[in-house]
Amino acid sequence: MTNKETKRSLVLAAVMLAMFMAAVEGTIVATVMPSIVSDLGGFALFSWVFSAYLLMQVVTIPIYGKLSDIFGRKRVFSIGVTIFLIGSIMCGLAPSIEFLIMSRFIQGLGAGAVQPIATTIIGDIYTKEERGKIQGYLASVWGVSSILGPVLGGIIVEFMHWKWVFFINIPFGLIAMAGVFIYLHEQVEKRESSIDYAGSGILLVCVSALMVIFIQGGVQWDWDSPQILSLFAVFAVSLSLFLWQETRAEDPVMSLSIWKHRLIAIANVASLTLGAVLIGVSSYLPTYVQIVLDQPAIIAGFTLTMMSVGWPISSTLAGKWVVKKGSRQTAMLGAFSLMIGASLFLTLPIVQHPIWAGLGSFFIGGGMGFTTTTFIVSIQSSVSWKMRGVATASNMFMRLLGSALGVALLGGVLNSRMQQYLEENGEGINITPSLDVVNMMLDPVGREQFTDVERQFIQEGLTFSLNSVYIGVFIFAVISFTLIFSMPKTSKEVS
Repeated sequence: MTNKETKRSLVLAAVMLAMFMAAVEGTIVATVMPSIVSDLGGFALFSWVFSAYLLMQVVTIPIYGKLSDIFGRKRVFSIGVTIFLIGSIMCGLAPSIEFLIMSRFIQGLGAGAVQPIATTIIGDIYTKEERGKIQGYLASVWGVSSILGPVLGGIIVEFMHWKWVFFINIPFGLIAMAGVFIYLHEQVEKRESSIDYAGSGILLVCVSALMVIFIQGGVQWDWDSPQILSLFAVFAVSLSLFLWQETRAEDPVMSLSIWKHRLIAIANVASLTLGAVLIGVSSYLPTYVQIVLDQPAIIAGFTLTMMSVGWPISSTLAGKWVVKKGSRQTAMLGAFSLMIGASLFLTLPIVQHPIWAGLGSFFIGGGMGFTTTTFIVSIQSSVSWKMRGVATASNMFMRLLGSALGVALLGGVLNSRMQQYLEENGEGINITPSLDVVNMMLDPVGREQFTDVERQFIQEGLTFSLNSVYIGVFIFAVISFTLIFSMPKTSKEVS
């Protein structure tokens, strides 16, 4: 709820800059991860660099959504950006992979406020008809920044140091925070409310247990080991406690009432699987292109960039069509695009060409643009102002939860299949069956220590392992398609 003093164009510019920062963060880090691993080591901890960041976003997004409904958007947004920048500085100064992961936890703690509140601000200051058009603008800026991100990441790897991919966030974050704080004027309704910290803590334990199971299961610990079985028990108990807590909390971290709305419920569950599809492509494609296809970091960046070309194009179209054609019809275009992209990745081990990878990335981006824009516009139009922050955050929460669990699950698949390949096919090859060989392959100096036969063997192992990852991506795409197909054809708008 805003008054007439709000300078919408300047607030929009600040929000677009925040989106730019978020997009650059996602694409640059994925592009330079091979360089980070070659410098700091720890390929077995590869997925934790993404998981730590996503986990804290998952846990804090509902809290930030609730806080923004209570205290206003700009105050909470500014706090989140500040924490995000502190985490970015710590990431850039990381001397080890473990310190980097810890810093990513802090960065994620702040990132939980950036994208959902920025999107909620747009929902506040623009009408439904304007909202679709503006979401298209946001997606276009996201696309431009994402195009620059992988290219910039490749340039930084070639001519500077990977640490600068984190330091680059600082100027963008400061300007975006100042713009929102100065030019957004809102009339916040003062009301008594409590924050469900207990629910947030239980959720942290629940999601963390499941992520450790996915990452370590079958790699460090057997699936029937005491550690894995204990973590399953922790997950089951904490999930039950979380659901019980949400039914009794005065202001639950995840309001179960909004799940009674069919469109919101389906959109949120679909966002869960979409998050897994997105992270499965963006996290592992640069590694595949650099090691398996033996291409430089810049080429790897361009293949990932194609997702950022498809996303804004489809998001802009979705913003125009969602009001005219309806939520389900517009989202189904995204579902078909997702299936095409997932099918291309499924055949990537056969074709093995960066253009094929880029084409698959483009269609995945197209699917994400059509679906996510449709979901946000429809959800924000289905609830009142005082619930808009929570409703928007719930959708962001589910997509990030899908990404967090997806990167853990698919990372566990990658590690276990690679370990299996090295152990079962390494006879006659003078290579220790350990994931450390991947660290050496990512290091230009370490790579030269292998013979041509050994390099080819490791590349074949990664092809075998990543094929399993892309099978998982395809399965998640099929589930997403099914959910989107079941969406209601119309949605009730709340003024």
